[in-house]
Amino acid sequence: MVLTIDVAVLLAVVILLRLRRRTQARSRSDEKLTVAVVLVFGILIAPTAFGQGVLDVVGQLAQGVTRSGTP
Repeated sequence: MVLTIDVAVLLAVVILLRLRRRTQARSRSDEKLTVAVVLVFGILIAPTAFGQGVLDVVGQLAQGVTRSGTP
């Protein structure tokens, strides 16, 4: 039996575990590491169909906010 783990899924689990910690307990280097992990996660997920769907949704939300601000 071969067990494969997608790196993006593993990073998502790491992000969730890191974000569950209290904000007061984080050091500046800990926050920088979290940002780096999230950036790598974004780079890994961007070319996938899920990443493109997220990009489309965020783009539509941004357009809606922009349109609602103009008179």
